[in-house]
Amino acid sequence: MPSTKEIRGKIKSVQNTRKITKAMEMVAASKMRKAQDRMFQARPYGDKIRVISSHLARANVTDYKHPFLVQHEGAKRVGLILVSTDKGLAGALNTNIQRLILQRIKTWTEQGIGVDATAIGNKGYGFLQRLGVPVISQVTQLGDRPILDNLIGAIAVQIEAFKEGKVDAVYLAYSRFVNAMKQEPVVEQLLPLTDEHLSANEPQRKYSWDYIYEPDAKTVLDELLKRYVEALIYQAVAENMASEQSARMVAMKAASDNAKKLIDELQLVYNKTRQAGITTELTEIVGGAAAVSS
Repeated sequence: MPSTKEIRGKIKSVQNTRKITKAMEMVAASKMRKAQDRMFQARPYGDKIRVISSHLARANVTDYKHPFLVQHEGAKRVGLILVSTDKGLAGALNTNIQRLILQRIKTWTEQGIGVDATAIGNKGYGFLQRLGVPVISQVTQLGDRPILDNLIGAIAVQIEAFKEGKVDAVYLAYSRFVNAMKQEPVVEQLLPLTDEHLSANEPQRKYSWDYIYEPDAKTVLDELLKRYVEALIYQAVAENMASEQSARMVAMKAASDNAKKLIDELQLVYNKTRQAGITTELTEIVGGAAAVSS
């Protein structure tokens, strides 16, 4: 049985750990509120531009066909943009998105499709390196708020690869914020545009959408679809950051609660050990007194 001094040392160590996890929980809770505000502000714009782009994917544009609208037949290589966190201690957040990506990569490999990846965040970059997936661009150390200018450079590599035909499709993977207790890993097709987002928002129609462009289709589509990519990347990073802070807050709260339980258990062991020592000393005193009196 450990001595009372050793148990006191363990209690002190766990108490110090609990102070750290409690502080991290409070910091994550403060950052989570700000991250949620940014995410909720970006979500309506991102959802709306998804629907508009889905209509464009169905529309009959005869005078100009933007590269983002061109479907490549017989895909041989795809691009993957993986959004993850820079830091750990966020529960199973990164593990869940990595597990989903691993399944997708296995499916693509079985179909003979290669993957070129872009990593946003340290955890995703390390994961892709361990898998041996070629990382053609990366951006890390994003901080506590997404800045689009820092993301455009890495994303532009995938966009140019799609335009040049080096990849036949580009997918975006991130953790979508549902609530403070739940974050959902998502993989969606970024390029070329599809009409998959219309099924959840409106019924299928027999006719396709048609548009009148002013001044012309090329000017409007070039600008709109550029904003489409930027908006979706920004929203994905904002969603991931809100998910990160929520997952970290929950993980640190669980760690603090477990530390408290461990302290209570160690305190009980300490009291039993101390009581046993006192009982032993009393027994020795009584025994010694009886020996002297006899």
